[in-house]
Amino acid sequence: MANGISGEHELDHLRFDAPDATLILACAKGAPPSVIYWGAALPENVDAAQMESLFFRQAMHGVADVALPLSFAMEPGLGHPMVQGFAAHREGKDWCSLFDVGKVETRPHGAKIICRDERTRLGLVYDIDFDPATGVLRIRTHLTNYGATALDVTEVMTACLPVPEHMTEITGFTGRWTQEFTQDRVKRSAGTYLRENRSGRTSHFSYPAMLLATRGTNETAGEAYGFHLAWSGNHRLRVDMLTDGRVLTSLGALLLPGEVRLAPGETFASPEIVAAYSADGFSALSRKFHEHVRTKLLRPAMRAKPRPVHYNTWEAVYFDHDVEKLKELATRAADIGVERFVLDDGWFGGRRHDRAGLGDWTVSADVYPGGLKPLVDHVTSLGMEFGLWFEPEMVNPDSELYRAHPDWVLGVEGVDQVPFRSQLALDISRTEVADYIFHAIDAVLRDHDISYIKWDMNRDLSHPGGASGTAKAFAQVTALYALLDRVRAAHPDVEIESCSSGGARADMGVLAHSDRVWTSDSNDALDRQYIQRGASFFLPPEVMGCHVGPARCHVSGRRLSMDMRAATACMGHMGLELNLLTERQGDLDTLKAAIALHKRHRALLHDGDLVRIDTAPQILVSGVIARDRSEALYSVAYVLSDPQVLPERLRFAGLDPHRNYLVKLIWPTIWQAIKGPSAIERLGLNQDGATLSGAALMHGGLQLPHAHPETCLLFYVDAI
Repeated sequence: MANGISGEHELDHLRFDAPDATLILACAKGAPPSVIYWGAALPENVDAAQMESLFFRQAMHGVADVALPLSFAMEPGLGHPMVQGFAAHREGKDWCSLFDVGKVETRPHGAKIICRDERTRLGLVYDIDFDPATGVLRIRTHLTNYGATALDVTEVMTACLPVPEHMTEITGFTGRWTQEFTQDRVKRSAGTYLRENRSGRTSHFSYPAMLLATRGTNETAGEAYGFHLAWSGNHRLRVDMLTDGRVLTSLGALLLPGEVRLAPGETFASPEIVAAYSADGFSALSRKFHEHVRTKLLRPAMRAKPRPVHYNTWEAVYFDHDVEKLKELATRAADIGVERFVLDDGWFGGRRHDRAGLGDWTVSADVYPGGLKPLVDHVTSLGMEFGLWFEPEMVNPDSELYRAHPDWVLGVEGVDQVPFRSQLALDISRTEVADYIFHAIDAVLRDHDISYIKWDMNRDLSHPGGASGTAKAFAQVTALYALLDRVRAAHPDVEIESCSSGGARADMGVLAHSDRVWTSDSNDALDRQYIQRGASFFLPPEVMGCHVGPARCHVSGRRLSMDMRAATACMGHMGLELNLLTERQGDLDTLKAAIALHKRHRALLHDGDLVRIDTAPQILVSGVIARDRSEALYSVAYVLSDPQVLPERLRFAGLDPHRNYLVKLIWPTIWQAIKGPSAIERLGLNQDGATLSGAALMHGGLQLPHAHPETCLLFYVDAI
């Protein structure tokens, strides 16, 4: 047992419990560690040894004469012909590792399982935490070379975790630039499901997370397991079905050839797996991950502070910086309720376009002859915070930094750099490079009243070779985390946003060192409905940057109403990214009303329980419900034309069936059905609202009106 004990023990099993989940591990001395049971909560009197005996597997013809055991590492010494989660060697020898438990150190709700292989002289330590409130499982792995010579490490999956055979559906998350977090649900089959990323960042196309569920699992019912690798770099995710029917999930960093070589005594630390089980569908599973982000990753001081409504200058001015125009934008932003003004790319060095200036982090005297201070002072005098864009890991060949230090970039001798936005990646694992970046950022922050950094990264690490010729992709990520921490330590009141060409670095790894993520470079509200829904499987609304873009989106070419754009942005960390000086007054009035609405419900949106509601594909519905069920806000987005005369009823999931609620349509501020009256008008939901029972709202539901695509309705539900 390890739910409430500490110390070093010789145990055969470890058991961890949460209200709705139980985890039982085998950790007998001299045997490989493994998962015996992970699933629905078990009574306290269930014996772990009995569970293990129930799962005894007989030998069969045509395979090994004994049932091969599973382990966290799935190392070569086990002899499995299909799956391997660990590979290392010393000049071609000592490759057949077999890790046995040496001792177990327990602590309340966690343990270290310390394993050794005396023959290959390796140590493997599994550091495990199991949250007693949520059932979120966290696993970290440390590999140590106890031998006399160097060890070449090819693969260390953080852990290989079994799931029940009836988890037959896999959901991965793929996409591209401006289409991040696209759900890809497939039926699990014999063999291997594999997703790999070698981009050097989290990527647009392979989010390091996946779900396994039964065929019938939906948002509010059914069993599901979720897995997230908290890592902002190359990764490998696998699901393997063995020939004996057992199913294994494996997650870990993808290591490039020669990338990890451990000298005697050195240790390699793997990225952390964050995983959870739910018997109540995908939304309940997501709420576990949201609570983990809120309580384990985000800084308490930043959690306690209302998240300011943003204005970002990018889509208003791009590189055309003019101090007086920027001041006008700031004044207009403050007038409509913005609380933070973020100056994007173009303020430094020779950065008049995206082909020059990166790396020269000094204020451009050509554009800002009086420095940034006059603009910063203007913004702060309006009661807003000031934020600033950086892309610290990158350099343009046309820059003073590159001309002085061309050897600081990542690359491989004799191999041409892959052209990518006219920029190259700096090797930030080098002390002198990291020092340069830190001191450059530190100087700007010390000289100005800056409360926020947008930290961008706009290219893949195509050839991440260091000065020695060895690959540095893994070291680049650990160096990034160290640099972020160094900036935060020096400026603890400054918030940091992780951006990478949109949502290419929006994982729990970077969120442990930052305060929010940029979800996508697409501000098209229809795209954003899908992107934000996909991201919500693992990230809570308050860390997702959600901005109102121009009427015509520059990446999709689509024109959308201000009502639709504002409602979509309202459901996350709201911001604006459009030219307020050219917007029509009517749209500015609508935007001002939306900002005020967001502020009224911000505490609910950023601390409540999220639920996604299953609907036909032409409508996307989600809600955020207060933890005490006293209020809720639901978003109903019409994204496609409906093949039926009327859409389905909206069932308000998550309410208290024993309470009555006042229900109002609060957005758009003026609503009229296409052919009224609809149930909204009949009940007066668009006026003073109607008092209805929670049970009726949850189980009966509200007949939704017919509405054109590109419409978003927001319903506020308040207990009385």
